[in-house]
Amino acid sequence: MGDPSRVGEARRHAAAMSSRLGFDAIQSGRLAVAVNELGNNLIRHATGGRLLLAAREVAGSLAIELLSIDDGPGMADLQACLRDGYSTAGSAGEGLGAVSRLADDFDIHTQPGHGTLILARFYRERDVAGKPRRPNGGFAVGAVCLAAPGEHVSGDGWGVALQAQRADVVVVDGLGHGPDAAEAAAAALTVFDPLHGGAPGNFVERAHQALRGTRGAAIGAYRMDRETGRIRFAGAGNILGRVISGIGDRTLVSQSGTAGVQVRTVQEQEMDWPAHALVILHSDGIQSRWQFDDATVLQRDPAIVAAFVIWKFSRGRDDATVVVIRRAENQT
Repeated sequence: MGDPSRVGEARRHAAAMSSRLGFDAIQSGRLAVAVNELGNNLIRHATGGRLLLAAREVAGSLAIELLSIDDGPGMADLQACLRDGYSTAGSAGEGLGAVSRLADDFDIHTQPGHGTLILARFYRERDVAGKPRRPNGGFAVGAVCLAAPGEHVSGDGWGVALQAQRADVVVVDGLGHGPDAAEAAAAALTVFDPLHGGAPGNFVERAHQALRGTRGAAIGAYRMDRETGRIRFAGAGNILGRVISGIGDRTLVSQSGTAGVQVRTVQEQEMDWPAHALVILHSDGIQSRWQFDDATVLQRDPAIVAAFVIWKFSRGRDDATVVVIRRAENQT
């Protein structure tokens, strides 16, 4: 985002999105200020800056998420940068502090000399006191889904269904990219129940039939159980998963095949899900072998973790999707 005019373009896009989705004037105004502040920060301070804006619904609550990503220089003193009046560019220095107060959820990961990720989330539903109605389940979920360079739609897709003790998640990667790949991904997601999910193996079989007549897709389906600490999963093609904690890193690998074209008899697998481990799922727009050079990012909001994986490990030539799930901290 090197052109200052792009900030105004992003602000107008945010305004149109919030209006279309029924956000009230107060929340729409807060979102516009956040877009303006984070966009201008990228222009003034950062290199390789990007703003990502998307809406998603989880557990009946609709939110607009704003992600700022840059390649540097990072913040040597994060707390100082969040204080009003602090500036390194001769401005009023109210940007990050203002955004942190305006957003319903706010989080930052920064690496001095490397770059910064910032999340600002705004919820549509409010209670009578004006407080946000956040999803109150046993899981926290974050995701980033990007189209291939030069494309206007992504050939990837994802879905999540949350229950008190169970999370069902699917990731789909239509073959190739562009509109035909997007059509395939959408066809697979039509058989996923966003309220109740479904057994992983059953989803793969139903998606295989739904994808007949399309170019086909790689798919992965996962059921995470808080109570048993187990993950059941099934898939076809190169959707990959990792179960990562500070002391462990295990890979969830699907069987070969292409849903809608050729799939062998679907086999479900199981794996332990340690209490503090994140589950990170991604399409093949992300490198298959990657490692965190800074494990502190695992403590951040799952949306920040997903953006980090995109930021550091995207191949840069295909659609790329990352979905991150962890147990919610306020649950036992």
